[in-house]
Amino acid sequence: MTESDHLQQALSAIAGLDREAFELSRPLWKLKTYKKGEFYNEYQNVCRHLGFVISGVFRIYRADEKTGEEKNMLFYSNGQFVASFKSFLNQAACDYYTSAVSDSLILYIHIDNLNQLYQQSHSWERFGRMIAEQAYNQVMNNTEGFLFKTPEERYLEMLKLHPDIFNAVPLYHIASYLGIQAPSLSRIRKRMVGR
Repeated sequence: MTESDHLQQALSAIAGLDREAFELSRPLWKLKTYKKGEFYNEYQNVCRHLGFVISGVFRIYRADEKTGEEKNMLFYSNGQFVASFKSFLNQAACDYYTSAVSDSLILYIHIDNLNQLYQQSHSWERFGRMIAEQAYNQVMNNTEGFLFKTPEERYLEMLKLHPDIFNAVPLYHIASYLGIQAPSLSRIRKRMVGR
């Protein structure tokens, strides 16, 4: 299966895009490789591309200006769309960094091309709405998780979203995403193995 086939499958699953609607977009998607640590979007830059992760993992994080401590907010892995969505949707400077946690491969499209597709096709308009809704839901689920769920429950949810994450992401990044320290993550993993 080609990269383009994976993308078409995802677009069909998310927004019911048919082959004809997908073909409108085919020449607009570009393939790009990211090395581990390379930025997809940097702090204070406007995110102008929507990416589809073919392989690898990206993280969105913020670095404390005084201490340099990084706090991970979201991960994007195989088969998911990646962007600094607040920046992308508003075309405003981003408050976060987005970078590859592992060597990664994506297909990406520029916002101007996506807006052009929205004007050409109701299917693409629906896709745009669905992507915005997914981004909103992801942020709300994370927020609610921190307010109402235990670290163990957040850990299990993370595994559902990113089943191969431990193969690609250092434990300290996962602990940061869960809002816990590395020793706590080790204890949770040990308890899960015992079940």
